[in-house]
Amino acid sequence: MKIAIPAEEKSMDSNINESFGRTPYILLYNTITKESEFLDNSAVVAQGGAGVRVAQVVADNGIKALITLRCGENAEKALNSAEVLIYKGINETVKRNIEKFIAEELYLLDEFHEGFHGH
Repeated sequence: MKIAIPAEEKSMDSNINESFGRTPYILLYNTITKESEFLDNSAVVAQGGAGVRVAQVVADNGIKALITLRCGENAEKALNSAEVLIYKGINETVKRNIEKFIAEELYLLDEFHEGFHGH
């Protein structure tokens, strides 16, 4: 399964980023092949709609699950329409979040905040 995680740095030892839409990097990880790729987030400087833009990148890359600490309502709608499951991550490294996901110890995120819209 292909999953995505917002990351502070281009490293498996990076902490998960607090913001999905404004994360500097997005880790794409394949749980079967163990291949990983870090994408630069061009939406990080967007005035508004950053989460929706990142959600589109996630969907375009065939991601089936997103692990994040927080997610806005608009991004959630975009991810849901692309059939991407959204899991509540833990405030640790992306590697640790992957381990928890594979062990089925993460749960679906059930709280979504209003977008910041350039604030």
